[in-house]
Amino acid sequence: MGIRPRLLVWLLLLVVAPLPAQAFNFAPTEPKPAPELDFLDGQGNAVSLEDFRGQVVVLNLWATWCAPCRREMPSLDRLQAEFGDDGLKVLPLSLDRGEVSQIEAFYAGVGLPTLDIYHDPEGAAGSAFGAYGLPTTIVIDREGREIGRLLGPAEWDSEEATTLIRAVLAE
Repeated sequence: MGIRPRLLVWLLLLVVAPLPAQAFNFAPTEPKPAPELDFLDGQGNAVSLEDFRGQVVVLNLWATWCAPCRREMPSLDRLQAEFGDDGLKVLPLSLDRGEVSQIEAFYAGVGLPTLDIYHDPEGAAGSAFGAYGLPTTIVIDREGREIGRLLGPAEWDSEEATTLIRAVLAE
């Protein structure tokens, strides 16, 4: 019995009772170096988290099968559109094990014109960041340090979120 019933209840709560739009439960952390992380872009090219140093990165770990991720992704797209020219990189990193075509279909179905596609078919990011649920979003400063995270869905274009992003961009 153990964990399976608890896991089922947790999953049902995420699908049936998502966080209200006004909830923004970002947890700041003492700045620490983000782990080294390699993954693929939408064309299958190798990319490293280090490639984004100098930008503020909103790293979102997600998957196409994740219902809360589906609700959250449009707000991440709007965040990138609003702050992309100011040094922000929203980096949606799919942990799907399948082909990139399923991510492309997801983007087309949800309508994400601004976000780039990134793929971690090995799921290394979840382990590297100690992320135990999806979505998990990690904010990384221009120096490559994790400065906080949010577990679960959020409205990334809300007043609370954009205030946070403006403050990090200003540093």
